[in-house]
Amino acid sequence: MRRLTFSLPVALGVGLAVLPVAAPVFGPAAASAQTEAQAGTQAAAAGPVSALYAALQQIQAATGSSFAQRAQILAPVVDKVYDLETVLRASVGLRYGGLSGDDRQKLLAVFRQFTVARYVSSFKPGGDARFNVNPAPRPSPVGSDQIVTTHIGSTDDPDGTEIDYVMRPGPQGWHIVDVLLNAHISQVAAQRSDFSSTLASGNVQNLISLLEKKVKAFSEG
Repeated sequence: MRRLTFSLPVALGVGLAVLPVAAPVFGPAAASAQTEAQAGTQAAAAGPVSALYAALQQIQAATGSSFAQRAQILAPVVDKVYDLETVLRASVGLRYGGLSGDDRQKLLAVFRQFTVARYVSSFKPGGDARFNVNPAPRPSPVGSDQIVTTHIGSTDDPDGTEIDYVMRPGPQGWHIVDVLLNAHISQVAAQRSDFSSTLASGNVQNLISLLEKKVKAFSEG
């Protein structure tokens, strides 16, 4: 993820420099309301990540289930917690705007299958992945996004690996729009690099076919 730094040059006149500036005064009630609002925002932003991890724990516990059965458990949760179209648009890049509506729908459908299949392949029945979600997100350097920090560990490695989720607010609540490995390696950026060469010919069917092959490989792995 590219971090953007904005610089705002400010010129102060001599006359303005000596003017007293009154600091805002917040009473106890206002401060309490502000704290409650912040806590509510944090809980709302972290909620989808907790829901995703609960589903991953569920498919890990589904001993004897098939890949398709576990995918059926996980798919509705992925639909609920991810903004898959935003993720796909960022992963494809500028070429996405030139796709027809029909091509976008076909690509989104297989991208959804790909996202679900990757999770199901990674968290198999009998696994002992341990999920830890920090309930206090931090602001993203871009826009109104929030970043939820988590760790996925195991019995042998309790601390595990840091996996951060970039959350974006919308009319339907907070949704995941990117995943960061070790706090800085963007999954969207990695996918954009992977997809760009496939889309170089301008034929979206090539990317659809690539994702279908990946789904098949995940399901057989």
